[in-house]
Amino acid sequence: MQVLQISLLLVFPALAIVGALKDLTSYTIPNWISLALIAAFVPAALASGASLPQIGLCLATGFGALVLGMGMFAAGWVGGGDGKLLAACALWMGWPAVALFLLYTALAGGALTLAILTLRSGWVAPMVAGGPAWVRRLGQSGGDLPYGVAIAAGALIAFPKALLAQAFWAESVTARRGRRRAALTGISALVNYKRMTMRFGQKGRC
Repeated sequence: MQVLQISLLLVFPALAIVGALKDLTSYTIPNWISLALIAAFVPAALASGASLPQIGLCLATGFGALVLGMGMFAAGWVGGGDGKLLAACALWMGWPAVALFLLYTALAGGALTLAILTLRSGWVAPMVAGGPAWVRRLGQSGGDLPYGVAIAAGALIAFPKALLAQAFWAESVTARRGRRRAALTGISALVNYKRMTMRFGQKGRC
């Protein structure tokens, strides 16, 4: 069961990384990545042991992030794929981890902006002129920023604090305690059985 839980939870970082690589190399984040994150959320939430109120909180968080992403897209700050990826990642985060996710995304976005500006500077641009097409595209002056990279970075850093991850660890700790308690109970029963056997044996010899 734990293998299934871990496998479902690993869908999140795997798809976040794929989204970042897609945006970095093509300036697009396919819709199937965000849709796959949404589709995998429910089985991952149920397998991780999240309660219905926790799942509802995640859904509300995702919806709020979708509204935020639509506003950022309308303002021209991010692309449509970025807004969808932001909402899908927020769905997995839940509250209050989404606050950390947005903070880390903003910090990663600042670092990404500095890196791209450096790449497009006059003394670095000639070095990438002979590189792959996607690197040359990144080095073009006035080009867009692959903000999906910052979203994925923020998501990966914040994921250990995500509601689903916390629910999984809490259930794992409870399960380990239950197994330990069961083992101790079994050992105690075995010891008592041996003691009773020894007593009956002594009485029989008398």
